[in-house]
Amino acid sequence: MASEIQANLGNPIEVREYQGIGIRLVSLIIDNIIIGIIIGAIGSMIGFGMMTHKMTPWWIGLLYFVIYIGYFTLLEGSKGQTIGKMVTKIKVIGEDGTPIDMNQALIRNLLRIIDGLFAYLIGAILIWRSDKKQRLGDNVAKTIVVKA
Repeated sequence: MASEIQANLGNPIEVREYQGIGIRLVSLIIDNIIIGIIIGAIGSMIGFGMMTHKMTPWWIGLLYFVIYIGYFTLLEGSKGQTIGKMVTKIKVIGEDGTPIDMNQALIRNLLRIIDGLFAYLIGAILIWRSDKKQRLGDNVAKTIVVKA
């Protein structure tokens, strides 16, 4: 795995293992299952089923988008990890090694719209090409994904 050795003045040398596509994909699958359960429960409470022939109002799609982005943003911005990342023992931190804040979490997760194009092919290509294994959202938000 790619590693970075960073020497901080007066501090011990820290080795970070950047996390690649495989473990991040497993984490994303776990998170998407959880989000699917949440959205399914909310859809059931609102009364919208997937088996209806009626057109779904536009605000339902917006609500689902807010839940999706909100899940990642709130968990990563407060804990550095979603449930999927906790299970796979990875976390999101700032490039400088500090915990990320809500703004960084929001930026990296809004850019999932681009990273997620073509079944996350865009994000995968960017991770493969990056020394720090960053997708677009990580690069713009100045975050990295490392072992927890």
